[in-house]
Amino acid sequence: MAAKHHCTRMISLMAGGHDFHRPGLIAAEDHLVLHMNDIAFKGTGDLIAPDARHVDQIIAFARAWDRKTPLLIHCWMGVSRSPAAALIAALAVNPDLDESALVTALRSASPSATPNRRLVGLADQRLERGNRLTEAVRMIGRGADCGENLPFLLNFDAGEALNSDTK
Repeated sequence: MAAKHHCTRMISLMAGGHDFHRPGLIAAEDHLVLHMNDIAFKGTGDLIAPDARHVDQIIAFARAWDRKTPLLIHCWMGVSRSPAAALIAALAVNPDLDESALVTALRSASPSATPNRRLVGLADQRLERGNRLTEAVRMIGRGADCGENLPFLLNFDAGEALNSDTK
């Protein structure tokens, strides 16, 4: 996806021990790696719950992005953590976006997207969205079952969704 879409910045949301290779066209300093499990509750044992620090890092990384090339965001399956991070990044760089329209565009782009509720709730607070982001995500409900990683594109400027298979 990095090569296909000429991405030069990347956010990875992965559980500890899930290793992957950073694409060569993305410099180490342009790659934000956040270690967390895909859970919506405070972690216990070895589980690491998404927290406000993770959300703050996504916001700062997105706001530092020059937007000349797409921002690649990924997690293990592309269903929960990365869609939540995409919403966070979109609202961080374009605070005038309507939450409901953005979440609807996300669901159009990815029928299986089920943004991580914990990340969404924390972002709603950090971005001062007045619970509108949380409510918009609640309204779309759980996405379709997903047996494989299905990449998607989300236009941060207009909230328009494009399926990666069509462009």
